[in-house]
Amino acid sequence: MSRTTTVPGHSAGVPRAEGAVHGTSAEPAPVADVPAPTIPLRFGYGTNGLADLRLDDALALLADLGYDGVGLTLDHMHLDPLAPDLAARTARLAQRLDALGLSVTVETGARYVLDPRRKHGPSLLDPDPDDRARRVDLLIRAVRVAADLDAHAVHCFSGITPPGTDPSTAWHRLTDALTPVLEAATASGVHLAVEPEPGHLLATLADFDRLRRALGDPEHLGLTLDIGHCQCLEPLSPADCVRAAAPWLRHVQIEDMRRGIHEHLPFGDGEIDFPPVLAALSAAGYQGLTVVELPRHSHAGPHFAERSLPFLRSAEAAATAAPLPVPPLGDPSATPEGSTS
Repeated sequence: MSRTTTVPGHSAGVPRAEGAVHGTSAEPAPVADVPAPTIPLRFGYGTNGLADLRLDDALALLADLGYDGVGLTLDHMHLDPLAPDLAARTARLAQRLDALGLSVTVETGARYVLDPRRKHGPSLLDPDPDDRARRVDLLIRAVRVAADLDAHAVHCFSGITPPGTDPSTAWHRLTDALTPVLEAATASGVHLAVEPEPGHLLATLADFDRLRRALGDPEHLGLTLDIGHCQCLEPLSPADCVRAAAPWLRHVQIEDMRRGIHEHLPFGDGEIDFPPVLAALSAAGYQGLTVVELPRHSHAGPHFAERSLPFLRSAEAAATAAPLPVPPLGDPSATPEGSTS
């Protein structure tokens, strides 16, 4: 998902705190030099950043550019989850993905797929139980699509707490609404990957940990980690967020971002140091897709798709570079004095 917001309590340049995410049971490894990755990463691009292209054209573009897969947002312009013959259309898409050699993760962040007047509405937190049920139905449809596409995971999010709703009520609605979705995911063998989203009830890694515990730590409940969101508001660095989240990591979205500002940016336009992030993902053994998330740049989607993959491959290569040898104690450094390299 993409919004341009300034996160309350944060501003650009706010230093990141050290230590583990409060409320999480997995503590990140100590901050150190970039480790050498052990598993090659697999990169994808989100169709919400290619909304002006027909789905088949978007998939062909990504395959031609060398992407490993696609983050498929279920929406009216691509694979409409509410239109007739969903199963048949999904089967044809599965054949096309196989022919192109693309893997897939199913995403559910379409802005107006359920309500043409309410962005991302209704949500799992809506006061009206019938409205919540519509979102639950969409997520169960997404699980079925994911199973038919052999997708790695289904992405979802909590939604913004409605005005006048106390937090305990909102959390109860969230856990209650996700229960049938998790049952469907478990039956289909698909992981549900919940995304912490700035401004939502479930906004941070600590919030995900609260949800996981409230639901009894089910096997098929996992995490979507958006690297930009880590830069935006987490107390840890993005690389340390990866290490903290590693046991539950099922889907990754990636873009550049600035501290305290929820705006998805092309690579190089924000503040994130990407080689340590990619090194942490690889060292964690993450084997799902790492999907570029630039929905607000869809007007120039082909350009940014072409530009993003070389950037990520270059950052991945930098992450694998061996560190400079450490001179023996007492020997002069080979690095010229005053160098910042």
